[in-house]
Amino acid sequence: MTPPDAAPQTAATNRRAFMRYAAMIGVGSQALWHTRSLHGAIAEAQDAAPEAPPWPAMAYRKLGRTGFDASRLVFGCGAALSRKPNDRLLELALERGVNVFDVGFRRYYGDAERNMAGFLKRHRDDVYLISKALTYVDIDPNAEVTPEQARQAARTWTEMLDDSLRDLGVEHVDAYYQMGANNPSVVAAEELYGAFQAAKQAGKVSHYGVSTHENAAKVLDAAVDSGWYDLAMIAITPAGWYDWEAKDILASTPSMTALRPQLDRAREAGVGLVGMKVGRLLAGSGWLGRGDAKAFDKHYDGGLMSAPLTDFQRSYAYVLEHGLDVVNADIQSYAILKDNFAAAATAHQYAV
Repeated sequence: MTPPDAAPQTAATNRRAFMRYAAMIGVGSQALWHTRSLHGAIAEAQDAAPEAPPWPAMAYRKLGRTGFDASRLVFGCGAALSRKPNDRLLELALERGVNVFDVGFRRYYGDAERNMAGFLKRHRDDVYLISKALTYVDIDPNAEVTPEQARQAARTWTEMLDDSLRDLGVEHVDAYYQMGANNPSVVAAEELYGAFQAAKQAGKVSHYGVSTHENAAKVLDAAVDSGWYDLAMIAITPAGWYDWEAKDILASTPSMTALRPQLDRAREAGVGLVGMKVGRLLAGSGWLGRGDAKAFDKHYDGGLMSAPLTDFQRSYAYVLEHGLDVVNADIQSYAILKDNFAAAATAHQYAV
């Protein structure tokens, strides 16, 4: 015999199921319309279900002498926006607590800055905005820059900054990097620092930064020794320095644990440290991928290995708790945003 309360219970269950699917269909269809990503739309729809677990609260860290209280996840916009806008993803990240957005100049990142302009028109005062440009100095990584090369690099950096401001539709960026730096003497060139000071005085930029994924140890030391740089974005992994040319861990690199004194020295000098390329080796490169998902496992302790994290999340959590202030992630979908967000927000739970 059917129990007397079976019908009401079934009706309630059906109502909950209907509400769940209605929410998922509504959110999913909107996401698919805006992003044209079926995978992202499905992930966003599942997350909209009433019983879906909430996102963790974002964690923040003072970003060196900038004084800015930065989300530990930096939204990397370069590749994500190079071909088309994605305001829905940017808005969601901001709503959840991401407040640092990193992009780059058009010669390298296509239309990324232009595709960010609409978002910035609404939220410029709500975010810490970083952009960057190459200086196009044709010099060996360990050669000494000439005065003329340094002057030309300074002119190029200034021109690229002005182009970035126009493309972004803003009058000011919070930080502008010397991008792809690999030569310590260029990093320490007074001509380039003079160009930054002139731009700062003109109200175009507040903080000077450098990004490096080649000869990074020497570049970072040069930036720290100069006393000029507020931010350094470095290509680093749990296994040590990442080699952009080889698309692998730099040969003979010390592990990140062994690099900790150098990282601490930079942070003690007031340089905010931003990680990049942290999990690139896990995914590999090129359309075939061919990454090594377990490349960093030997560097983790038992607690981190048993944590409910993916391989990518584990690498992010590790670097954030071993010397970095924040990590820059190339975020091109809802699912990637959610995973990277969770890793950055909860990294402190796995500190050793």
